[in-house]
Amino acid sequence: MTSRENEVARFVPKGNGKEVLSARVKKIIFEQQDSSERLIGWFQFSIILIFAILYFISPKPPAAQSAFAPVPWVLAAYFGFTLLRLGLSWRHRLADWFLYLSVIADMGLLLGLIWSFHIQYGQPPSFYLKVPTLLYVFIFIALRALRFEARFVIVAGISAAVGWLVLSGYAVATTGLEMVTRDYVYYMTHNAVLVGAEFDKIVSILLVTAVLAVAITRARALLIRSVAESTAAEDLSRFFSPDIAHRIRQSEAPLQPGQGEYREGAILNLDIRGFTRMSRETPPDEVMSLLTDYHGRMVPLIRAHGGTIDKFLGDGIMATFGVDNLSETYAADALAAVDEIMAAVDVWAEERRAQGLAPVEINAAVANGRFIFGAIGDGKRLEYTVIGDAVNLSAKLEKQNKAEGVRGLATLTCFETATVQGYRPPSEREIRGGIRVAGIEAPIDLVVLAL
Repeated sequence: MTSRENEVARFVPKGNGKEVLSARVKKIIFEQQDSSERLIGWFQFSIILIFAILYFISPKPPAAQSAFAPVPWVLAAYFGFTLLRLGLSWRHRLADWFLYLSVIADMGLLLGLIWSFHIQYGQPPSFYLKVPTLLYVFIFIALRALRFEARFVIVAGISAAVGWLVLSGYAVATTGLEMVTRDYVYYMTHNAVLVGAEFDKIVSILLVTAVLAVAITRARALLIRSVAESTAAEDLSRFFSPDIAHRIRQSEAPLQPGQGEYREGAILNLDIRGFTRMSRETPPDEVMSLLTDYHGRMVPLIRAHGGTIDKFLGDGIMATFGVDNLSETYAADALAAVDEIMAAVDVWAEERRAQGLAPVEINAAVANGRFIFGAIGDGKRLEYTVIGDAVNLSAKLEKQNKAEGVRGLATLTCFETATVQGYRPPSEREIRGGIRVAGIEAPIDLVVLAL
């Protein structure tokens, strides 16, 4: 595994000794971390600008104006380091060692800035122990939470606590024990050191760090789960229609087989005529390439008219209209889809002839009616589907195309329903009455959709 994979592996739940997350999910997490690091850099860049503005607009005593001014130098160093980190974060994925160095450098530069105040203003070191700039320490610790990695928050918190401990010790050692007091009022009104106050600051830094680390650890688990589920949801949408995928994702309770409801809709069946013989005589790669081309042309047309792919049956496509995606024009949509499909098939045939290939003939059949729509399966493997007489009738009509010498058929009932719903055929349709369809007891009236 690469170093970045090892990085994620430390925070990924394990199952049976193996990592649960796929490489694709890890990639998404890496990209999120890289984006977070750039966001951290921009936040710190903003903080530097705030420091600089506050410094240059703040009044300075005469003694400070004539003395050496270390603050601009510290700000310049901080500015340069932040620009370097921002530039690297846009060009490369920052290594762990650089991130640790960055965290420590952030705290070092901030605390160095605080330390320089007593020189800038010509005061004893105990002077800087009271500056409110210490509050930025908590901002710097919180910024590291944007990566959703507790280790960087911990390093930031420990660096801040150790740094403030060093500054406090330096102030005591330099000022002398006579400046150490237990009187809070005296501490607030003089350049004195109150050990308890500095201890409270260090404890506060460590406690905030600990709380953030725990919160981030818990949040990271949710992030990983969210990324994994989001990726799974994207895959789900490839296997199901967007409406069914949304239904599954938004279900308040686990889906169970046997759940169903009545829907009014239409069923479209498509099939390549002579595909079985073709698949026996054609190399497998060419067969799969043909199916890919076929699906790539037909499926978008079905979906463009509000249809949903129920299943692929080899060279067969079964689609529903108005079932999972409720519609008041389901029959009209289905027949309009057939019209466009047949026009696309004609164009495809011309393209194949131009390439020296045999054209592909597509059969289509549409029936409408009332369906039961729901989940079936054994509890571990579920499938959303439709059940009803019209489903079987559409499949049988698709086979009937060959007997009738046509490419598209619909029941007269479906055609009349579509007409009421606003369907207008591009040309006059032939009606064939009293047709005997294999597997159907009584003769039915059919409408020819394509010759």
